[in-house]
Amino acid sequence: MVTFAKVRKQRKTVVLEKILVQDYAAEGKSLARVDGKVIFIEGAVPGDLVDVQLSKNKSDWAEGHTVKIHSLSPDRVTPFCEHFGVCGGCQWQMLPYEKQLFYKQKQVSDNLGRIGKIALPPISPIIGADQTRHYRNKLEYTFATGRYIPTEEFRRMKAEGISTRDQPGAAGFHVRGFFDKVVEIDTCHLQEEPTNLIRKAVAQFAIDHQLPFYNTRSHEGWLRNMFVRNTTTGELMINVVLGYEDETNRIALMENLLSQFPGISTLLYTINTKKNDSLYDLDPQVYAGNGYITEKLEDFSFVISPKSFFQTNTRQAEKLYQVTRDFAELDGSQTVYDLYCGTGSIGIFVSKAARKVVGVEVVEEAIVDARKNAALNNISHARFFAGDVVNICDDAFFAEQGQPDTIITDPPRAGMHEKLVKKLLDMSAPTVVYVSCNPATQARDLSLLDEKYQVTKIQPVDMFPHTLHIENVVQLKLKTL
Repeated sequence: MVTFAKVRKQRKTVVLEKILVQDYAAEGKSLARVDGKVIFIEGAVPGDLVDVQLSKNKSDWAEGHTVKIHSLSPDRVTPFCEHFGVCGGCQWQMLPYEKQLFYKQKQVSDNLGRIGKIALPPISPIIGADQTRHYRNKLEYTFATGRYIPTEEFRRMKAEGISTRDQPGAAGFHVRGFFDKVVEIDTCHLQEEPTNLIRKAVAQFAIDHQLPFYNTRSHEGWLRNMFVRNTTTGELMINVVLGYEDETNRIALMENLLSQFPGISTLLYTINTKKNDSLYDLDPQVYAGNGYITEKLEDFSFVISPKSFFQTNTRQAEKLYQVTRDFAELDGSQTVYDLYCGTGSIGIFVSKAARKVVGVEVVEEAIVDARKNAALNNISHARFFAGDVVNICDDAFFAEQGQPDTIITDPPRAGMHEKLVKKLLDMSAPTVVYVSCNPATQARDLSLLDEKYQVTKIQPVDMFPHTLHIENVVQLKLKTL
């Protein structure tokens, strides 16, 4: 047995040797126990026998990463992507999909039980994805001068006298944990073609014309990012983000893309001179097409603009929203409040069974799209409002729009603000459906809602195969006095 008395210390680092990884923890970490102390481990799965270098070492727990694997878990499979382990995505490719679902179900159960500490019904079996590759409808690629060079390639370049600094750039994804390093991706399996072909064509155009890739440290360079969005209806949107305007080369790049990829439905460009990559305060410019694409969920159509939020797995989003609609238990008589409504996708999806839908969202552009989507689907009994729920939903608003019979809330990973939880308690709608992409913050919020509500149904849904992320839908009913 390994004990802390036997750990090896080198240069003030602590390495635990031959640790048997026993269980999955959360957020991509596994765990082991040494002398009764819990060790959270990155880069290992249950069943691995590993050496762990500690980064944190507290009295009753420690945290570290795998530095050597002595034997592999029998549950492991060979990752299908050559970039696994370096690229920042798809952390669980080394696990068979059935095991991924097992641990995601466990993550929901552990978080709701450990953090929520409230009475819970049985958790329904997780709804897995039928398609585990090419499932994303949106990818963001990064172009940067800081290409990540794997250790073996670095040694070879040094031995051959090749400068590791004089590189044309990289087109791909950020290395996990490094803001200034990008993995040169050959093939990403998350989105259907022509996504990889388009990324390579844009990078090659810049190299052929000696146009600089963006330098994340100095904040200089021309070619910066690219968003690729596709739909189940066959439409394709490309938004190329440039560090500064260069009209001649920009037009040449746009024309090059249109000639090579005639399937592009709408082509945009965005000039970003800021130091961060966010698009929320920028204005994408339409070069070709109408500036948006249209997606379908069941028989509903949704306009997706370049800055719109839309669930990035269309087929699983349909299942997620079906669960949400079922949990809402609508019979045509209810006024439904859709909080964090985004572009109105959930509210519109449940609208046929509701008397009225009231959507509230802080992002004004999303509300513009929500109204367009309601009109596109001939839904006249939906109203969408831009602003903070806490400020909007007052007595005057209720008097005008009606008290909610059912509330659907789908907040970001941080969960709901405590003020909004209190607002929900004040609203006292008979039914609340809470859609979450983070069971830990959902559990925290459910604990606060326990003052008036009881959890009556729980349904996990896997939206992102081969990653550690999980969606969870919870139904709450107002407690009877």
